[in-house]
Amino acid sequence: MKPLIGITAGHEGGSLCLRYDYVSAIENSGGIPVALPVFKGPADLCGNIDGLLFTGGADIMADYYGRRPFVPEEYIKPEKRERIEFEIGLMRESILKKVPILAVCFGMQLLNVYHGGTLFEDINYQLANAGDHRRGLHEINIVDLPGGTALKKRYTVNSSHHQAVMDVGEALSVFASADDGIVEGIFKRDYNFCVGVQWHPERIFYDPLSVWLFDALIDAASGTRRDRGRQTIGPAG
Repeated sequence: MKPLIGITAGHEGGSLCLRYDYVSAIENSGGIPVALPVFKGPADLCGNIDGLLFTGGADIMADYYGRRPFVPEEYIKPEKRERIEFEIGLMRESILKKVPILAVCFGMQLLNVYHGGTLFEDINYQLANAGDHRRGLHEINIVDLPGGTALKKRYTVNSSHHQAVMDVGEALSVFASADDGIVEGIFKRDYNFCVGVQWHPERIFYDPLSVWLFDALIDAASGTRRDRGRQTIGPAG
């Protein structure tokens, strides 16, 4: 059976919010997408799914990484705390169980914060020489992809964020950055697959790097599913 990939969803006005591009990317790479609403039992999920996709969202408030707000309030559009708390719990449980993870945009920032990292609350307010990351396309430089994967060293990616990684979290390494120094990709060391990217690979699925990200997630999740199957069957006797 194909691996089940949980996809985190926001909520607004009583409805789930999930861009269909995430669903299509998982399906195109050979996984079965499952939308995950915010609810009270994230620990119960991790024994039933084979991989996780943490999706984009609004802003993470400074108190989540132990800072006081630095930028004016009008620069920030806070994500709902119930979503942040749910996804932190889900991240904690999934990492304990070594569930493969791909974290996109807000998801990458949350991955960094979970590991004790900090964020720029607003790139252009805090960095005078930063480029425009709110919209359009820009170049990134690949330093070292997880697992030593051989791809090109430079790519063009889309960009729709204004917060970004400042201090990189513990046990995380940077594998991609923009020309202005903004961190664009991180991964967790000594883990089967736990990768965060600041751009939206689900929207540029024609790109080899974007395809690799989802294919690698599905491949790692397939391994998780096989391992779970062997544990269920148990030794012959």
